[in-house]
Amino acid sequence: MEGLVVKLPSFPFLSPNISSSSSSSTFRLGFRRFSASISAAVNEGFVSLGQLTRPDFPILHQQEVNGSKLVYLDNAATSQKPTAVLKSLQNYYEAYNSNVHRGIHYLSAKATDEYELARKKVAAFINASDSAEIVFTRNATEAINLVAYSWGLSNLKPRDEIILTIAEHHSAIVPWQIVAQKTGAILKFVSLDENEVPDVEKLREMISTSTKLVVVHHVSNVLGSVLPIEDIVIWAHAVGAKVLVDACQSVPHMVVDVQGLDADFLVASSHKMCGPTGIGFLFGKSNLLLTMPPFLGGGEMISDVFLDHSTYAEPPSRFEAGTPAIGEAIGLGAAIDYLSGIGMQKIHDYEMELANYLYEKLCSVPNIRIYGPKPSDDIHRAALCSFNIENIHPTDIATFLDQQHGVAIRSGHHCAQPLHRRLGVNASARASLHFYNTEEDVDNFIQSLNDTVSFFNSFK
Repeated sequence: MEGLVVKLPSFPFLSPNISSSSSSSTFRLGFRRFSASISAAVNEGFVSLGQLTRPDFPILHQQEVNGSKLVYLDNAATSQKPTAVLKSLQNYYEAYNSNVHRGIHYLSAKATDEYELARKKVAAFINASDSAEIVFTRNATEAINLVAYSWGLSNLKPRDEIILTIAEHHSAIVPWQIVAQKTGAILKFVSLDENEVPDVEKLREMISTSTKLVVVHHVSNVLGSVLPIEDIVIWAHAVGAKVLVDACQSVPHMVVDVQGLDADFLVASSHKMCGPTGIGFLFGKSNLLLTMPPFLGGGEMISDVFLDHSTYAEPPSRFEAGTPAIGEAIGLGAAIDYLSGIGMQKIHDYEMELANYLYEKLCSVPNIRIYGPKPSDDIHRAALCSFNIENIHPTDIATFLDQQHGVAIRSGHHCAQPLHRRLGVNASARASLHFYNTEEDVDNFIQSLNDTVSFFNSFK
């Protein structure tokens, strides 16, 4: 089957020759044609979504890694990039490389148009009401820090409470620790329930009139669990608190509607959604962004500069000091075109099938402990599993899988040390999937994992 997959043609819609500045009506029509082509192929049982899209990712077709065919299962750390994204970057640097917002010549105008078009694509992708609610940042970590230093330092006072879960990524914990030290605010953490999911009922009970901010992930990068953001937002808003959502593990894998969620802030990162590294974004409600002071000072974020003071630009420019990551923003726009062409609901549905398949297959491995909830009709897991195997260190597992089988997974604490302490371990191994993965990838992983376990058990 893999030999057949390599020979499948890429869809014409993904051709780099299609201009990213086409009219919106033509653009959407292209999305529909592409989605219809995928639907027909998948529904008629010809190939899976993973098999259909693999040809668009050159890195997946290396002849060998450490003597074996590459099986890439580290998508929660970063995703691979389709040809359309790679060519959009190449096209920018070859055809219209220039600084944005600062020149009247053709190259600068073209670069500015494409950069701002990328912002509009992000806004449409998450259904923001206005592209001015999208701030480009270096990554999601910087986006959270922007909120912490700009909104947090301006609005939090001694004894104000910030509620988080112990399953948050370090980037959603450390900035608020720093802000709490500076303002006297108090951090309160929600632990796990019996299903190893953050206890949302405890979270609801913890919210009070002292609560000023709730910081939560949408999908856990360790547990694979999904939190009910809509409910959390309702509970927080009832007492006047704001909500910041870490959507790094949800925006690339499902439909995310910020107006439907009604979250005040939401962050995500390009490199996890088939886009380039070096750029992420913050969504912030316009009424909040307008009240927030600058995060960094310099060019681009000003209105006027005098010797004794400066005035500042309106959002989002107020928060984008200096020359931005222009090529990366354009590449992110190309990634959004690609994902939208497939359809996020279709990606989510396919990944849910893969998630269940991965979980079921992992359960067959002797002496394994999988963290997070067991899938059921009521409980859905993301397409990732963190696990440990009795008496084998997760780094040994990951190293052997890579060197002996060409299987790429992650080992360590996954930037979630408090969660791992709660689970009673220092580290775990993690396999994480994306829509270009297949059941064959999972089968190869499980076969390789069983071989790895047999190897280490042979020394007992």
